[in-house]
Amino acid sequence: MQTVGLGDTGVRTSAMSLGCMYVGTRIDRELSFKLLDRYVGTGGTFLDTANCYAFWIEGASGDESEELLGQWMKLRGARDDVFVATKVGARPAFSGGRWPEDAQGLSAAVIIEDVERSLRRLQTDRIDLYYAHLDDRKTPLEETLEAFARLVRAGKIRHVGCSNTATWRIERARQISRANGWPAYCCVQQKYTYLRPAPGRDFGPQQFVSQELLDYCAADDVTILGYSPLLLGAYTRADRSMPDEFRGPDTDARLAALRAISSEIGATPNQVVLAWMMQSAPAIIPVVAAGTEEQLEEDLAALDVRLSPDQLQRLQRAGA
Repeated sequence: MQTVGLGDTGVRTSAMSLGCMYVGTRIDRELSFKLLDRYVGTGGTFLDTANCYAFWIEGASGDESEELLGQWMKLRGARDDVFVATKVGARPAFSGGRWPEDAQGLSAAVIIEDVERSLRRLQTDRIDLYYAHLDDRKTPLEETLEAFARLVRAGKIRHVGCSNTATWRIERARQISRANGWPAYCCVQQKYTYLRPAPGRDFGPQQFVSQELLDYCAADDVTILGYSPLLLGAYTRADRSMPDEFRGPDTDARLAALRAISSEIGATPNQVVLAWMMQSAPAIIPVVAAGTEEQLEEDLAALDVRLSPDQLQRLQRAGA
C-alpha cells in the first residue's frame, strides 16, 4: 500500500486508513478480525478508532472498538506493525448522557485519565496518534495542549491531532504549541467527500473540510483525513438516498462527472471518490469504514485507480 507523510512528523502512514467505529458492535468479532487481517495483509497500517465507539448502539458502552483492536493486536502479535489512532473528548461524561451536550470535553483531567483507559483497552503501552475528538470551547486551549504535551513526554502518545475543529482554532492551537515548545497538531480529521455541502448546511459539531482548511493545511504541512467519504453508500447503493445536506446546485453536475469518469476507467464511483481524495492536492487520507469483506475489497481496489490530470481537473471543476 502507498504511504504518505503525516504532517511534519517524519512519520509515514498508509494512504488509506481503516475506520474501526463499529468493530466489536455492529461488526462481530469474527468479521472484524477478517477485515483487520485483510487490511493489514495488503500493507495497511493506519487504524482509526475512538474512546467512545460505538456508545450509541443499544447495549454498547463505547469501550468496544478499542477493546476489540486490543484483542486483535495481542492475538496477532501485530502491535508493532500498525499505527494506532484513537480519540478523546467526545464520549458522554456519564451513562445515558446526551451527545454532544454531555461530551466529556478536553480538560487536562479528562485527557490524563482517559488515555490510561484507552491504553488498557488497546492492550498497549503507547498510542501513535491521539486526537482531540471535538473542539471544546469551555476549556482553555493551553490546558488541553499542555496535557497532550505531558503525555508525549511520558511516552504514552507519540503524536497529537484534532478533529471537528474550525481552521482558525487549529491555527491558534498550533501557535500556542509552538510558543511553548509543545507538540503541535500534525493532522486534522474532518467530514469529507466528493460532493460539496449545499449552501448553509450545518453538520452540528461535525466539521466539513472547507477550501480554507485545504489551503491552510497545504501551506502549513498539516495532513487532512476525511471521514464518511462514501456517504454511507449513497454513491452506489439503490437503497441509500443522497443525504439532504449534499443536495445543492452543483450536485447533479458533480455526480455526472463522477459517473462519466467511472465508466471511462472501469472503476466504481466509490473507487473514483477515494482515488480523487488521495490524488488531490493536498492529498487527503480517506478513513474507510467497511462493514463487509466485499466493501473492503472495493475500497482497497481504489488504491490501484490512477486518474489522469485531465480527469482530476474535470472532477474538480464540475459544477464550478
